[in-house]
Amino acid sequence: MPQKPTVEKVSYGGWPNCYRLSNGETELIVTTDVGPRVMRYGFVGGQNLFVEIADQMGKSGEPWWAMRGGHRLWAAPEVKPDTYALDNGPVKATIGEGSIALLQPVEPETGLQKEIVVAYESAGGVTVTHRLTNRGTNGRRLAPWALSQMATGGSAIVAFPPRGGHSEQLLPTHPLVMWAYTNFADKRWQFTNKFLVLRQDRNDHSPQKTGLFNVDTRAAYLLGTDLFIKRCQAQLDAVYPDYHCSFEIFTNGDFLELETLGPLVDLTPGATAEHIERWSLHKDIRLAEMSESEIERAVEPLF
Repeated sequence: MPQKPTVEKVSYGGWPNCYRLSNGETELIVTTDVGPRVMRYGFVGGQNLFVEIADQMGKSGEPWWAMRGGHRLWAAPEVKPDTYALDNGPVKATIGEGSIALLQPVEPETGLQKEIVVAYESAGGVTVTHRLTNRGTNGRRLAPWALSQMATGGSAIVAFPPRGGHSEQLLPTHPLVMWAYTNFADKRWQFTNKFLVLRQDRNDHSPQKTGLFNVDTRAAYLLGTDLFIKRCQAQLDAVYPDYHCSFEIFTNGDFLELETLGPLVDLTPGATAEHIERWSLHKDIRLAEMSESEIERAVEPLF
């Protein structure tokens, strides 16, 4: 059973100013030397489900945007240079009971201030709250965009919205969005009636991406027998970025990203946009094959 969550200062990955949150079963590690970033989520003593870019760990102050790995917060839609505003400097940490808030200084490039708040839930899961505050003098149209970079060698499983029959569903129910480089003939993709599967292959560096909308946005990543799940609620009557995506998935040879998005908002000076994800970890999840029946048996009940 989960214990009362604790927060302690630790060093990690070459960064001296990190914090470890744990409930005795799972643990998260955030760094305050750069960010805001969540750099680790895994079982105590187990593997990190998030990728770590080895040659960028423990470093800070670079004059370019660094991938690093872990979980981060961006603003959608993606546009250069604003999206790649630097997050290579220290952030302020505010520690609560089983929680920590990471507040970035205002980005000089965008006038935005980013904050990630990580908090353990009583049942053992984690609530991750993302905030974008406009500290500039002009309004901005944007959406919170939460990106988890998963370690290599696993498979992502994404739930489609509820399916239906032709006689009952005459109109389309949701988008499935392509980028110019999306190639659904790529063998890393797999489609079933209820799920989208994307396999991460460290030997295949060509990028792949798609997006969709689901009011009950749900995605998982299976790495060995450890399963990471992230969920969020989307708003049916709101407008979302990228042809109305509440979820996007990306992979190349270095990582796989599970990305959720909030609705587009006109963020006036001083206003804040908030976006909440819920995470959970599950162990000893074994699929005989990556089929719809096996996903229904082993993964769908955990969503």
